[in-house]
Amino acid sequence: MRAGNRTLVERSEAPDPRWGEVDGYIRDKLLGDDAILTATLAANAAGGLPDIDVSPAQGRMLHLLARMARARRILEIGTLGGYSTIELARALPDGGSLVTLELDPHHVAVARENIAQAGLMERVEVLVGPAAATLAMLDGPFDFVFIDADKPSNVTYLREALRLTRPGATIVVDNVVREGKLLDDASDDPRVTGTRALFDAVAAEPRLTATVVQTVGVKKWDGFLLAVVTG
Repeated sequence: MRAGNRTLVERSEAPDPRWGEVDGYIRDKLLGDDAILTATLAANAAGGLPDIDVSPAQGRMLHLLARMARARRILEIGTLGGYSTIELARALPDGGSLVTLELDPHHVAVARENIAQAGLMERVEVLVGPAAATLAMLDGPFDFVFIDADKPSNVTYLREALRLTRPGATIVVDNVVREGKLLDDASDDPRVTGTRALFDAVAAEPRLTATVVQTVGVKKWDGFLLAVVTG
């Protein structure tokens, strides 16, 4: 997803077909059919948005993490067409709210329509513009932050997330394994260098307790960084 510049997630390695089959099994057994989310993906495709949404299983994971955190105020950096936004907004209790940031005005228009069709516009505010500039104008605290935007800006987004959260808040960052390219310390790919810089920033930050969960599935091999603000 994109919120700061137009860098997309690359998918260079052929996936093991079993990854997608297992995702299908998870969907059939645990997620079921969801007409709103299916329509959201269809609207994104019709609108020409890139196919870089989280998978259904990952979207449900985000929903559950937000519920486990008992989040009443959620910040999302990188809206795209609103798929993850809908899953996160559904986790909010009555009176809860979500602010989501997106660079591309066309993506914002698609996302707002999808969110409206999901009946969630009263809970969600979609802001358009470069995320770093928008973040600087926001006030906290947020209970849960999901970062899924341009990777070169990950450290900036992390710093803003720390400014805008409280002790006990949850921060989740997507696309941090990058098909193993994370290990390439000689890479000149800004998505890789931005992700490696994120790891360095998290490791040096005493206010965070963090780990990474690697993932495989229809979105290939990647991972989520999970962190709790401890001080």
